[in-house]
Formats: sequence, C-alpha cells, structure tokens
Amino acid sequence: MEPGVAEVKRMYVAPDWRGRGVSGAVLSALEQAAVARGWCTLRLETGPLQAAAMRFYERSGYVPIPPYGLYADEPTSHCYQREL
Repeated sequence: MEPGVAEVKRMYVAPDWRGRGVSGAVLSALEQAAVARGWCTLRLETGPLQAAAMRFYERSGYVPIPPYGLYADEPTSHCYQREL
C-alpha cells in the first residue's frame, strides 16, 4: 500500500464466539496498532457471500471504495476503507 495506508488481510471469528463482540475487539486492536505505526488509513476486501462481514465493516465506519491493487480486476470484490 502507499505510505500511511495498510490492509486488513483476513479476519475470522470461530462460529462459537460470534455475537460476543470478538470481531469488534479484534478490529479495534488492529486499528490501534495501525495508528501506533503511523498509518492513517485501513483498507480491506471481502466478497459478496460475506454479507454479515460487509454489514459489520459498515457499522464499524468503513465505507465502500472501488476495488484496489490485486482486486482491481475482480468483479466480485467488495472493498472498504476507513480513515483512522
């Protein structure tokens, strides 16, 4: 990514732990670590079968952006970004 921008590559919470705030805690920790490293923007990619993930990211302040990088030519990619 360009200076100041990082990518969240993968987040997964085991089914038995979903709905307990784990994903929010993990994402918050990733955001705090990004800020500590001087990154001001986080980006991520997910797919159309991950509707719950898309809702989660949108509730967490991520906004849809055009596909970027390796995902630029992937018609099924759904990309998001958040300014920290």
